[in-house]
Amino acid sequence: MADDQDDIAVEDEVLEAPERGSATELMDHGASGELGPMRHSAAHVLAEAVLDLFPGTKLGIGPVIEDGFYYDFLLPRPLTPDDLPKIEERMRASIAADHPFELSEETPEVARARLAEQGQDFKVEIIDDLLAASKRDGTSMPPTTFYRQGPFIDLCRGPHVVSTGKIGPFKLLGTAGGYWRGDEKRPMLQRVYGTAWATQQELDDYLWRREEARKRDHRRLGAALDLFSFHDVSPGSAFWHPKGQSIWRTLEGAMRELQARRGYQEVSTPIVVAEKLWRQSGHWDLYRDNMFLVESENQTFSLKPMNCPESTYIYRSHLRSYRDLPLRFSEFGRLHRNERSGTLSGLTRVRQFIQDDAHLYVRPDRLTDEIVALLGEVNESYGWFGLTPRFTFATKPDKAIGDPALWERAEQLTREAFAAADISYELKPKDGTFYAPKIDIYIDDALGREWQMATIQIDLTMLPERFDLTYIDEEGKPQRPIAIHRAIYGSLERFIGILIEHFGGAFPLWLAPVQAVVIPIADRHIDAARELAGVLRGRGLRVEVDESSNRMQYKIRTAQEQKVPYMVVLGDREIEARTASPRTRSGEQQPAEDWDAFADRLAEESRARTVT
Repeated sequence: MADDQDDIAVEDEVLEAPERGSATELMDHGASGELGPMRHSAAHVLAEAVLDLFPGTKLGIGPVIEDGFYYDFLLPRPLTPDDLPKIEERMRASIAADHPFELSEETPEVARARLAEQGQDFKVEIIDDLLAASKRDGTSMPPTTFYRQGPFIDLCRGPHVVSTGKIGPFKLLGTAGGYWRGDEKRPMLQRVYGTAWATQQELDDYLWRREEARKRDHRRLGAALDLFSFHDVSPGSAFWHPKGQSIWRTLEGAMRELQARRGYQEVSTPIVVAEKLWRQSGHWDLYRDNMFLVESENQTFSLKPMNCPESTYIYRSHLRSYRDLPLRFSEFGRLHRNERSGTLSGLTRVRQFIQDDAHLYVRPDRLTDEIVALLGEVNESYGWFGLTPRFTFATKPDKAIGDPALWERAEQLTREAFAAADISYELKPKDGTFYAPKIDIYIDDALGREWQMATIQIDLTMLPERFDLTYIDEEGKPQRPIAIHRAIYGSLERFIGILIEHFGGAFPLWLAPVQAVVIPIADRHIDAARELAGVLRGRGLRVEVDESSNRMQYKIRTAQEQKVPYMVVLGDREIEARTASPRTRSGEQQPAEDWDAFADRLAEESRARTVT
């Protein structure tokens, strides 16, 4: 099962940027959409300001990115936070001057000579690569295009707004480091990030979302809530603390319960797998660079990056009949991907993760029913978190294995399943995996950010054909099953990271690692507090008793900071009446109720997996 881990650019750390592209791509810094040309123009104004403030600066590239832009520079000295307001001031001056963006063309040779004279080595390299590509292809290179605004001119394909005065409200956001063309052997450049919007209100809204995202950053909350940590002895692998492991096990238990209702059978397969398996599956040629390789007794093995091929050995351990299908093998498999260090980002980009994987082997005439049921599983499980899934359908990519006729059949069956489930979807041409079309599931979190989540892949090629899977049909003849690869959480590490940010660490009761804290007012109330905790634990709830010597208000504040859903303060009056007056983490004081009634109510709320 392929798992997509999102790249998250983090300020003030080294980024291994993905600009290993062609020289043509490096020149094409623009973006589609009405904001793209404006942000591209803002990147040029940024470069103008930096070059003015820091003579001798060498320019890299300045593309538009989601919600903004950046420009890379080789500077005489490192930038500091105090530099950004000064750069912004120079940018505002250029915008106020309303310089027109003027296009000019020169022959590549003249352009190269001019840039070399200016000492712009990175721009010269871009032109050299374009010239080399033209020579290699036997074509003539078109004229080189430049854009000028005021005193500044830059090698660029465009597009731009009419003039600098058309650039809307903007803000520089921070700095980072990026290797030239994403190559760690090349110079480290300083990257300045910025954003620009059509109106001040849009800019203010974006900056609020960004600040809120900072507060919700799962790496910060993970430490504050004592959920997990990372250590250099195992880069890209989370060390789960007891509270984080509680979240993990709760999610795992909910999925196991769903799978049991659907007739899944849980399996477990080895972590270290021989090279020959990956050659047979096709992963070796396409995925080898992402594998951790192990040599033993003159053989090459790898830590498995996915579970898919191994399940076929369990399938083939018996002769299968049409009566046996569908077979649904689930596995919480531990996977390893050799991600580059610069792309690692908390839980959302890791090297070791566990996936709620499953491989379903289905008769072709039952595929539609199975996909409809899987879409139902997605809707149910995402409902536990109050999330509404959206669906996309990704078709055959250019680099694909297998018979084109099988691909056509798989895609048609998938369309029929969407129609049968009465679920709309967005088509994503050529975005399937190398072995199967797929259904991808997306959600928007509390800040409106889009995340790619679950995936369902309809495989008529890799597992069935390459591993010679068969079942005996009603006439006693061998037939190929269809294999469905599916993950609903996907990487549990990534899923938990997204949930932390979505809920801001304030998990719904059913998922919270500590569901209630009992707070005795004085030491003489500790025994009763332990007794109430026992009543709650007897209902399966996760409870702590704060027996510290801190003052009551401090204990309440601590529980709120830890985002515990319920706090119960016990004093003489409550103990005598055997009542609890629960206080929620939002500060709401609820009516008193007897201990058993309180325990029953919380237990029912937890079992219902509601989001309040």
